[in-house]
Amino acid sequence: MAVCGQLLFQERAWAGRQAEEPLIDSVRTALSSAIGNAAPPVPEFASTEARLKYLRWLGTMSERLKKKKPELEVRKEFLQTVWYESKRAGLDVDLVLGLIQVESGFRKFAVSSAGARGYMQVMPFWTRVLGDGDGGKLFHMQTNLRFGCVILRHYIDRERGDLYMALGRYNGSRGKPQYPNAVFANQRNWQFVDRPG
Repeated sequence: MAVCGQLLFQERAWAGRQAEEPLIDSVRTALSSAIGNAAPPVPEFASTEARLKYLRWLGTMSERLKKKKPELEVRKEFLQTVWYESKRAGLDVDLVLGLIQVESGFRKFAVSSAGARGYMQVMPFWTRVLGDGDGGKLFHMQTNLRFGCVILRHYIDRERGDLYMALGRYNGSRGKPQYPNAVFANQRNWQFVDRPG
C-alpha cells in the first residue's frame, strides 16, 4: 500500500496557485504569440561552436529524459522547445527542466487539484488575460512552455531577481521553502557540463 501511495504522490501535479494580476504589454504580447504558433521553434546559432554545444546538450538531456519520454522524436521536440523558450525568456534551461519535473513529472496532460495544466502547470486564467479563455490550449506543448517561461520570468522580474521568491510566487507558496527547494534540488538533475569531443 505504501508503494501505491508513493506512486499517487509522484503523479500529483504541484502548482496551481498563481495569482491573476495585471500584466505589462511585453508579457501579454509574448503570451499571445505562443497561441498562434503550431510548430516547435527551430533554434538559430551565431556560430558553429554554439550549434555543436547545443547538440551535445540535446544528446545528454535526451538520454536523461528517455525514461519519461521514450519516443526519440517526441523527446527531441520537447527538449528543443524547452531550450528555445527558456533562452527566449532569459531563463536557465536546467531551472526550467527542474520546475517541469516538480510541477508535472514531464506529463503533458497533468492537471493539478487547482486546475493548473500541462508541463509547467499554468493556470487557465492566463488564457483569459489574453481574451481567449481556452484553457485547453495549455495542453499544447509550445503554448504551455511559452506561458510557463514567460510567467516565471515575469515573477523573477517582480521579485527583482530573487529566484526563491519568484518560484514561490509561481507556485502560490511565496515565502515557504518547500517548493523552491524542490525545484532547486531537481534543477541539479538537468545541469549540463559541456565536454567538447
